[in-house]
Amino acid sequence: METSAPKQQQQPAAAKIRNLPWVEKYRPQTLNDLISHQDILSTIQKFISEDRLPHLLLYGPPGTGKTSTILACAKQLYKDKEFGSMVLELNASDDRGIDIVRGPILSFASTRTIFKKGFKLVILDEADAMTQDAQNALRRVDITEDGMKALVTLSSGDMRRALNILQSTNMAFGKVTEETVYTCTGHPLKSDIANILDWMLNQDFTTAYRNITELKTLKGLALHDILTEIHLFVHRVDFPSSVRIHLLTKMADIEYRLSVGTNEKIQLSSLIAAFQVTRDLIVTEA
Repeated sequence: METSAPKQQQQPAAAKIRNLPWVEKYRPQTLNDLISHQDILSTIQKFISEDRLPHLLLYGPPGTGKTSTILACAKQLYKDKEFGSMVLELNASDDRGIDIVRGPILSFASTRTIFKKGFKLVILDEADAMTQDAQNALRRVDITEDGMKALVTLSSGDMRRALNILQSTNMAFGKVTEETVYTCTGHPLKSDIANILDWMLNQDFTTAYRNITELKTLKGLALHDILTEIHLFVHRVDFPSSVRIHLLTKMADIEYRLSVGTNEKIQLSSLIAAFQVTRDLIVTEA
């Protein structure tokens, strides 16, 4: 009777393995077991070897190995006894609302383990099925609406540049607003441009030159960036055609001269003079 007990215990385990779906039974256990996608696998292997695994978004048609890849990655990162405390796997059958982020995910990520140092791994299978509120709750970047508009403006359609600016601003200031984005990149704020335009159109030449020079020195602004912002202003304001043509021609000449290395102070004087002439043209047109 004593010898039959272990056999009885082994039988249910063997039956359980035998009844497993083949998808689970033959799922690759390590990254080396996976075939194809060698460029992706080599990148993940390098991340693991350097212990700096970033957030990963695996996408592709069903059955191409997304889940198998991340599970193999997890098994390579953690030993069997560590797996339960270091890996949280949420599949398609789990709740996908905001409560899953506020509850299990937040609790799991914020709890330290005494047996294993380093980062934990949260696997969100079919993350696109999460509700919009739940996806937003996963974000840790504090960004305002005007901050996003500033990113779009300064990146000029370059996604890499947008992400670099976003990361730099987040690291430098914590909160991403229009002001912090422009400050981080060294671009003039809209309020600065408004002041510059006011000085050029309403002050005498000497006062405008002194005020703009002081502002450039205080905030480290480049005349080229000021020109770019003023160019947008010229297109938005309802100037008479002759006035707009005059301004754009003068600004194009100034930008060209800056590109070939002429003195920035002289070009600033030229810009102020162009707007002083514009003021007189507007009066004449009226």
